[in-house]
Amino acid sequence: MAGALIIGVGPGIGRAVARRFAREGLPVGLIARTEGTVRAAAEAVEGVPVVAGTADATDEVALRSALDEVTGKFGTPDVVVYNAALIRPDAPGELSVQGHMDAWAVNVVGAITAAAHVAPAMAERGRGTFLITGGMPVPKRRYVSLSLGKAGVRTLVELLDQEYGPSGVHVASVTVAGAVEPGTDFDPDDIAEHYWRLHTQERHEWEREAFHGP
Repeated sequence: MAGALIIGVGPGIGRAVARRFAREGLPVGLIARTEGTVRAAAEAVEGVPVVAGTADATDEVALRSALDEVTGKFGTPDVVVYNAALIRPDAPGELSVQGHMDAWAVNVVGAITAAAHVAPAMAERGRGTFLITGGMPVPKRRYVSLSLGKAGVRTLVELLDQEYGPSGVHVASVTVAGAVEPGTDFDPDDIAEHYWRLHTQERHEWEREAFHGP
């Protein structure tokens, strides 16, 4: 059956992306850290089968288990969206080493875990899309850990493209250059259009980054 799998389905971009893919008739797999969050996202999706699971993106065992739960129901996804992030202000020197490691684990390492778990099957099949929510096109000294994490996302996309792109997996990021808020220039429903556009691009049109900004 395949479909779309979204990791990090909070009330903003993640939920909007789930609804966008559902409008095209794709079954949707949803993963979030808490049951309440994933339940609200599932209730917002209409007209297609939904599988919901809980996992902290920094818990490799739990994340892999949740991914297995979704793929066990739907098969290898057509598209995976990694939307988990730890967004908080922190200036140079404010965070401990552990604080930086915690942020990096959510912002970058969870995406690596997800890609390593699902992209090989996409590559074997010869097609698929793996998208990561990026941001911070310009580093900000009041958001050190997030700036570092989003720089890591851009590098990770390049590395995953080198690994899986030749086998037909489109790897890309959507860089969101502002605070997400309905009714603004950064409305999540508008941002979700980038994910659908990237997923439907022909191979000769592939972009590795879509930019949403003023």
